[in-house]
This record gives sequence, structure tokens and C-alpha cells, in this order.
Amino acid sequence: MSIHPSAIVATGAVVPESCTVGPFCTIGPEVVLGEECNLISHVVVDGRTRVGAGNTIFPFTSIGVPPQDLKYKGEPTETIIGDGNSIRECVTISRGTVGGGGVTQVGSGNLLMCYVHIGHDSQVGSHCILANNATLAGHVTVEDHVTLGAFCPVHQHCIVGAYSFVGGGTIVTQDVLPFSKTSARRENKAFGINTVGLERRGFSPERIEMLKKAFRLLLVSKLNTTQALEKMRQIEGEDVATVVKFIEQSERGVIK
Repeated sequence: MSIHPSAIVATGAVVPESCTVGPFCTIGPEVVLGEECNLISHVVVDGRTRVGAGNTIFPFTSIGVPPQDLKYKGEPTETIIGDGNSIRECVTISRGTVGGGGVTQVGSGNLLMCYVHIGHDSQVGSHCILANNATLAGHVTVEDHVTLGAFCPVHQHCIVGAYSFVGGGTIVTQDVLPFSKTSARRENKAFGINTVGLERRGFSPERIEMLKKAFRLLLVSKLNTTQALEKMRQIEGEDVATVVKFIEQSERGVIK
């Protein structure tokens, strides 16, 4: 096991021999690390936190720290991190709260760039990119394969749909449609589907064309949302059905 002499690993922490814990790291007594994690230096992992295998955590990151919620009174809530994430400098991931379900969770294969903040009780899927200074308030859900641009704050209880791309500097106060390309020029708008991202993820031309057809009905036609949904239900394919279901279940409304 490679633990630098300046690191502090509390009694009770589980640190496999395959892990590397660099200078001035602090690991709390209820932390469980997976195999082959690399804590480069000055990393704090605290609380009831489980970190999966193969994660690289860069300097000045804090994981499992108490939530920035005045209602939190030290309850034993959790943080769960998946496998193979790259968590860059100064990222903060707060543990959950009793009122929000008790768990903050991050999936696998994500890139969290510098100064990303994941607030209490947020749920981040897998294979996402959160660029520099993207910040999630409490209770945010980010589904799989999302790219969230730099300096994007996401309001509490918003959902960012799977395979969506959110441009830098967009203030997200409503749900982001799955597969969409959403950005703020003068105001937040969806600008069709995330074609480049979907192609990179292996979507066939046929799947992409079906989504384009659905988004034209939703965004470009003169139909209102209810009328557009009626037309969209007639388009074949699981992807369009996913969009329809997402809109129907949205509590905050969606960005169009």
C-alpha cells in the first residue's frame, strides 16, 4: 500500500493495497475506497462515503463533506461514487440529507473538471462530462451521457436529460430535454438535437432522423406542447418515446 507519511487515514477506513494516497490527504473513519484508486494530494474524503475502483482524484477535492444546507444537523447520510471517474482539482461533492433521500451519488466513467460542485442529494449518471465550474444545487438529477458546459449552474430539483449538451454559461432553471442541444444566447432555448454527440455515441442515422423529426414538431412547428406530443407519439422508436415520457413527467417544465 502506498500511503504518504503526511496523509491521515483514520482507524476504520478501508483502503486496499492497490490504492495510492498522496501527500496531505485525509480519509475519514467511515470511508471505503475501491481497488486502484489514486488520491494525488490534498484530497479530503469524509463521512459515510463509498468510492468505487479505478478513480483518480486530483488535489484539493472534497468528497462526502457535510452538505451546504442549514437544515443538516449531522445525520448519518451517504455519498456513493462509481468506478473509473476522473475528479479534477477543487471538486466538491456533498453528502446527502435526510430530507432529500440521504444519498448523493455519482456513477462511473465521468469527467468532473475543476471546481465542479455536486450538491447534496444530487444524482449524476455515468459517462458524463461536467466542465469547469459547473455547479449542481441540491436534488439535481443528471442522466447518463450528459455534457454540461463551463459555468453552468443547475437549479434545485432540475433534471438534465440523457445525451443532452448544455452550452457554457447556461443557467438551468427547468428540465433539459434528453438528446437536446440547449444553450443561452439571449435566453435559454433548445436548438434541436445533439447530433454530434449522438453520432459519437454510435447512434445510427435512422435513430437521429427520428429524433430530428420529433424535435421539429416540438420546437419549430406552430403546435403547442400538447399538440406536439400527440404527433410525436405516432413516431416509432424508443428514443422519441423517451422524450415524450420525459416531458410528461417533468415537474419544473422543460426548456424549449
